[in-house]
Amino acid sequence: MAGEEILPIGAGIASFVVAAGLAAWITRHPPGTKEQMEISEAVRVGASAFLKREMKVIVPVAVGLAVIIGAFLQPSNGIAFAVGATLSAVAGLISLKITVKAAVRAANLSSKGLGKTFAMAFRGGATVGLAVPAMALLAITGLYMIYPDPISIAGVGIGASLIALFIRIGGGIFTKAADMGADLVGKVEANIPEDDPRNPATIADNVGDNVGDAAGMGSDVYESYIVTILAALLIAALIGAPELLMFPVMVGAAGMLASIVGVVIVGSGETKDVMRPLNRSFYVSAGIAVGLNLAFTIIFLGESASAYSLFGSTLIGVALVPVIQRITDRYTNHKYGPVNEIAESAKWGYASLTLMGIIKGLQSTGPFMIALVTAIIASYALGSSFAPEGADPVLYGIFGTAMTAMAMLSLAGIVLSIDAFGPIADNAGGIVEMTGMGEESRKVTDEIDAVGNTTKAVTKGFAIASAALAALAMIQAFQFEAAHIFEGVLELDYSLTNPAVITGLLVGGLLPFIITGQLISGVSRAAMKMVDEVRRQFKAEPGILTGETKPDYARCVDIATVASIKELWKSAVIAITAPIILGILLGPTAVAGLLMGSVVTGIFLAYHLANTGGAWDNAKKLVEMRGEKGSEIHKVTVVGDIIGDPYKDTAGPALNTVIKLLNTIAIVFVSAFVSVLVL
Repeated sequence: MAGEEILPIGAGIASFVVAAGLAAWITRHPPGTKEQMEISEAVRVGASAFLKREMKVIVPVAVGLAVIIGAFLQPSNGIAFAVGATLSAVAGLISLKITVKAAVRAANLSSKGLGKTFAMAFRGGATVGLAVPAMALLAITGLYMIYPDPISIAGVGIGASLIALFIRIGGGIFTKAADMGADLVGKVEANIPEDDPRNPATIADNVGDNVGDAAGMGSDVYESYIVTILAALLIAALIGAPELLMFPVMVGAAGMLASIVGVVIVGSGETKDVMRPLNRSFYVSAGIAVGLNLAFTIIFLGESASAYSLFGSTLIGVALVPVIQRITDRYTNHKYGPVNEIAESAKWGYASLTLMGIIKGLQSTGPFMIALVTAIIASYALGSSFAPEGADPVLYGIFGTAMTAMAMLSLAGIVLSIDAFGPIADNAGGIVEMTGMGEESRKVTDEIDAVGNTTKAVTKGFAIASAALAALAMIQAFQFEAAHIFEGVLELDYSLTNPAVITGLLVGGLLPFIITGQLISGVSRAAMKMVDEVRRQFKAEPGILTGETKPDYARCVDIATVASIKELWKSAVIAITAPIILGILLGPTAVAGLLMGSVVTGIFLAYHLANTGGAWDNAKKLVEMRGEKGSEIHKVTVVGDIIGDPYKDTAGPALNTVIKLLNTIAIVFVSAFVSVLVL
């Protein structure tokens, strides 16, 4: 085994070891009172039941696709698809298990202050943050060692993306149906607090936090990591320079090792502002990653101006993460103007608040675009300068952009750690409320939850930006692969004078809007069933609101489960079939247009949805922090939060997965497009 392969495998194993240590630390803490454990067990059972039912639907589809890809395209791609799909499901399961376990312990610690509660929530999130990217790094390294041609293992991207999309969509619809049902009837109509045990949808809401925010995000980040490193490997293979083939994996190992250090430096001492240890953790990780990337550049590429230019591309990727963070924070944090303006607009009613939220979400895409375009231009220029004399500077430029994306995703361990503590804090707050632990405990969990809302929005922006950068590399890989297969058979024209390209651009540009509409309408239909059920229980059992009768929590969990599984198919079918159908009808040039069109509209729509929803959520929390719970203004902001739920937690996160799924489907099935056209 070469030294290049030992390093990423060692980094992945080290990450797993630290994650296991954190999990053991969490388990050693007392789980809480009998009442707290009963609620936690109800959430665990509900979440497990949802995933089991979802997997019964997904597994036959995944097996069928693995057989089709392996039998009709490449056996290695069929195997890679199975690996990608299986580990995507495992990523979701790991995320679910640890967040449920950490949430009840964080609730139990909330009476002991902010520091200990935060430490429990963060280390629960860090267990997920270290385990999931490690799994992705080990999977892609292992597959590449067995099948050293990246095209032959591109199926791993389809498997990872498809299962992540199913879990993201299913979990997103579940969590937002439960959340909207609980809020519309409980908070708005019955005027009872959030997470009140009298609300029949409360347990379903807490289950939703785990299947949507925890399992969904775990699968999403795993899939993002796989597709990004695959994109870099594909371009490196097209270049044909042996020294570049393992460089993306080395950058992944650097980020993994850096994330481990960033996690372990976060202690459990008292703190007044939880963002400080989180920021310190990230910047330490980023600094170590930069240092290791420089060392690996010198070791594997040598000391030269051109080698340092490629290191510059990785530096841009690391720097892009805090830039995206600052932009997202500006538009979703209650400390800044946009969220304050949204909260202020609630004085003039529902329409004013809704419009202001949409305005601020749309405006947030401008700075995001500037950051992304700057990163693309700079990374492309640096990559091009690395090209030796006589080589194609375009491929080297795209490789530079792919390495920027890889450097971003290399920090997925620390970014996911910072994100995953949010659902834990949210669940802990629910347990605190339902067990009547008191206002002081609720203040502690609310403070962490408010930070969690912002970090969740940042992670979504991080995933969206990485999807855009990785997609650019994947599109180039698709075009070069099509050119290779078509060589001597057909000349491909990707210019805007080709009607097939224009058709592809229009179809691709439309897909994110069609899928967004389907997802939001799916949440709406599921939420209305939940609203009807909560109203029915309140009407049939008046003792529920007086606390004399216990609600039927299981019925609400079942409604959300059935509705979400029923709704998740439509969007997935469109994402899978669109490039295949267009490729068969109009050929690879139309598919290239589709891929580019979906990137252009998809990333900005996704960012708008994520930021708009996050801003509405924190506008509501700002009003609550001002002591205006139960007021007319608070009711207006609650409705804004309800509208934003499917924006930020269902449609927005699903779109970055859709973009990557479209690209991996196109690359794996390109030979099918050719076969039909030639015949």
